[in-house]
Formats: sequence, structure tokens, C-alpha cells
Amino acid sequence: MVIIVTNVTRENDISQPVEDLHPNEGLKKRSNFLRGTISQGLEDAITGALSVDDTQLIKFHGIYQQDDRDLRTERRRQKLEPAYQFMVRVRLPGGVLSPEQWLKLDAIARDYANGTLRLTTRQTFQFHGVLKQNIRNTIAALDSVLLDTIAACGDDSRGVMCAVNPYLSALHGEIHDLARRTSDHMIPRTGAYREIWLNEKKVAGGSEEPMYGETYLPRKFKIGFALPPANDIDVYTQDLGFIAITEQEKLVGFNICVGGGMGRTDRAPHTYPRLGDVIGYVSKDKVIAVAEHTASIQRDFGNRKDRTRARFKYTIDDKGIPWFKEQLETRLGQKIEPVRPFEFTSNADSYGWQEDEDGRFHFTLFVENGRIANHSEAQFLNALREIALVHDGEFRVTPNQNLIIANISARNKPHIQAMLEAFELDKAVENSLLRRNAMACVAFPTCGLAMAESERYLPHFITKVEKLLSDNGLEDTPITLRMTGCPNGCARPYVAEIAFTGRAPGKYNMYLGGGFWGQRLNRMYLENVDEKRILEELGKIIPHYASEREHGEYLGDFVVRKNYVRAVESGQDFNLD
Repeated sequence: MVIIVTNVTRENDISQPVEDLHPNEGLKKRSNFLRGTISQGLEDAITGALSVDDTQLIKFHGIYQQDDRDLRTERRRQKLEPAYQFMVRVRLPGGVLSPEQWLKLDAIARDYANGTLRLTTRQTFQFHGVLKQNIRNTIAALDSVLLDTIAACGDDSRGVMCAVNPYLSALHGEIHDLARRTSDHMIPRTGAYREIWLNEKKVAGGSEEPMYGETYLPRKFKIGFALPPANDIDVYTQDLGFIAITEQEKLVGFNICVGGGMGRTDRAPHTYPRLGDVIGYVSKDKVIAVAEHTASIQRDFGNRKDRTRARFKYTIDDKGIPWFKEQLETRLGQKIEPVRPFEFTSNADSYGWQEDEDGRFHFTLFVENGRIANHSEAQFLNALREIALVHDGEFRVTPNQNLIIANISARNKPHIQAMLEAFELDKAVENSLLRRNAMACVAFPTCGLAMAESERYLPHFITKVEKLLSDNGLEDTPITLRMTGCPNGCARPYVAEIAFTGRAPGKYNMYLGGGFWGQRLNRMYLENVDEKRILEELGKIIPHYASEREHGEYLGDFVVRKNYVRAVESGQDFNLD
């Protein structure tokens, strides 16, 4: 790994007195490069939890402390501590893994977690329900198949996303390799991870974090690689996005998109989602340097006092694009070329069978809200374990929480197809377009930030909306719909044509007008409303759309044209009436 060292003036210098900064900055600084007292806390059998400080530090290790919120009231009544458990998130650049790795994830889910695998909107896996005494076992099992959880959470460069277009395997392979190398380059270098979770001895000497320093980044930093014409990774929502540019079907470089981000806080107008700006083009050999330099700019100038304004999108808005370009070009040592032409036409997955240009086959499986489990309708977990035992290719997690059984040889295709049919997994692609274009975050019962249901509720809600669409002849019309249990935006709701973010049990903010392929933010249409009111409004909008839409007009464009909501021009415009 090459670390590029820059000597610049830092506006929010991490060496300034920590009392002038957010408390998390002091916590990071005194953590001894993310060690804290995590090891001691793991040995404490009196509680299923870790200390308050250590619950912040374990995020950098890809772990969140949670509890079962369905049991909170009863456990409080019995004077018991909450049912503490942990979510463990895998670092999986671009969402690609081997059958051997799949089988290990399956075993971990059954042995140490709650018997399910959760595909995330950032192309990786989460284990839920891991008890404190099983975290080390979980990470050791991942390590045995060359997987880890480093920087899957925390104030650092999170999991790197990558387009998964199954029709263009050669390009996908090259871009995935860049995504993997970028992820490997950007993860923290501290030895704390292997010392704490894998019982390795500390190695003396050298700077533990030559790029990040003692206090890492002000907040999380997300990177993604898009391959037009599909914007499946929602590149405009990334802190740093790379949009592939090809010539004669060969990858030559990337347009750079900066300043995207979904998170916001209700009733806090100084917070808002933002779409990234495409600022220029670089050749493919400059990608890793651009990633490091961009993160270093955020390291040096991001807001370390107010965490609600600490994301890179606010640094961009506070400083401006011209300022950022000058900073990047200075650190890069060259000018950025003008933006090159590109076009997006969709951000959805292509389901069922596809054949690529090399004659290999891919099957994209619909996984509702990303939850792979055994239940009465289908034995998804068992089926995929059986497929992994005979699969001669790879698995790819899509940015839409689905799964591609990829690179199937012509020789093995009949076998895989027979297994899909035997387990009835092929029928999953028969779901409505609305259901296939919907996403939800986890929310209750495990997410501590959730204010309303999401994953558990959305399937039932969609059934009711499907009837509205069918009654109006729109069952074959694609519409993007997303739901989250809070305003943080983990399912990227603010670019959906219809979206809901939780405000309280059974209550949501309703948004309309996002761009179908992620090119425009939506705007709040109703605040803090229940299902009855939501369906009443959709019962007016959907028939109107059916009768007065123009040819090929998407719902998000229609509601803007018909003045249900005003188009959002920028993130700073999002909260304006």
C-alpha cells in the first residue's frame, strides 16, 4: 500500500484542544487507535453489553451494539437489563464472494447469529443477534475465508460499492478489482482489530494510522463505482462516486462525483440529503489517489465540532466546488479533465437469467428487503447453501438488496436451474415491479435509531399499493418506493419516487418526486401521517397519474409536473416549502 502524505493547513486541526470539538473526537484520540477497553469488556460476563465508550469504538471494527426492542418493556418489568446483542457487518467491496465464503457466512448465521443473512443496500452482509461471547468466534470464522469487518462502520471509509451489471462481466471484473483495491487502501491500519478479535500480539514500531491519524474522519465516508447506463449504486448519494467512462468497450477512466449523502435529522433544517456534483474526469490509474486525497480533504476540513454537520456533503456546501477542485488538484499534482459524456437510464436490477458476452450465465434472485431466511413460503437459506455446494462461479450482492448467482458455466447451468426450480426460488422474480423496485432498512426490532417499522412492515404496505396500481392499469409500470425507520436514510429513500421515513410507531413522513434513476431528490409531501392517510393520498395520485401521464413519464416526474411537490434543486433546497 502507498500512503500519500500531504502537508496542508487544517481548518479543524485534530491537534487542537479536544474540549473545543465534539466529544467523539476526544474518545477517538484517547482510544489508543481504537483499542479502548474493548478486550476487557468482552471478558465481563456480568453484562451482555460493552461500555458506552466501547460501543462507539466497536463501530470502527464493523460492529454495532443493539438490543431486542420487542423485549424491552417486558425485560424492564422483570428488572432485567435489555436483551443485548450485536450486529456484525462484513466488509465486502463490490459485494462479490466465492461459494466457499458463502458457506462460511451461512454457518455463522446458524451458529452464532439469528439464523438469517441480511443483504444491505451497500452490497454486503449483516449478522443480527450475535451475543457478546460469540463476536470473536464470528470474526475468526470470517477470517478463515479471508473476510473481515474492518471499517464496515465508524468514522472512516465505509464499504466500497460497485456496479454489478451481469451483461458486462469483463468491465465488471475490472471495476470490481478497482473497488476492492480502493477499499483495501482506505481501511484503517491500526493493529487493534487483529489484536482484539483474533488474539494476535501487538506489533511494535511505526505509525498506526499514517493516513487517518488518531481521530480518523469527522464522520463516515462512502465510495462507489457506477457503470452506465445503470445507476444501481445510486452514485449521486455517495460521498465520492466514480462513474465509469468506456471507449470501444474498454474502461479508460472515471468522472468524479462528490458530496452526496442521505442522512438528515427531522426538524433540523441545517441538515439535509444532498446529491453529488460531477466535477471532472480522471484516468483509471488515478482512482486510488483521488479517493485518498478526497478523504484527506474531509479529514482536514470536515466539521469536528457538530456531528450533525460533519459529513463531507456539508464541507462541500460550506466551502464550494471551486474550492474543493483546487484542493484536490493541488494534492493530486495535476488538473482534472472536463467531465466526459455519460447517460444513466435505470437504477434497478435485471431479474432472472442473463448471458454475458463471454457465454457465462447469471441468475438475479429477488430477495425482499434483503432478508435471507428459512420461512414457510420458501427455504431461502437452505436453498442457497445447497446451491453454494455445487456452484462453480461466484455470488454478487446487488445495491438493491438482491443476489446474483454469477458466472455460472454453461455446463453447470442446468443443475443450478433445476435447484432454483426445486426450491421455487425462480418464482421470486414473478413479484410485481413495485415490489421488485422497493427497499427497506432493518428498523425494529434491532436498530436503536428506529422510530417506526420498515423491513417487517413494507411487504404488507406494498400489497395495498399493488392493488391501487392494478385497479388503475399500472401494474406493469416501474415505480421506486423506499422506506426507512428513521430519517438517517440507510435505504436511500430521498432519491425514490415515493418514500417514507419513520417518525413514530405507525407514523411516517411521506416524500414524492425523486428521479427514477436517482438523479433528483424528492420532497416532503406529508409529515407524520399514518397508513390510512398515506393510502388516501396515493388513492388520489395514482389514478391521476394513470389518466394524465405523458408517454414514458415516470411517476416522480409526473408529481413534479403536476405540482404535487416542487422539484428539489439542491440539498439546501430540500427543507424549503
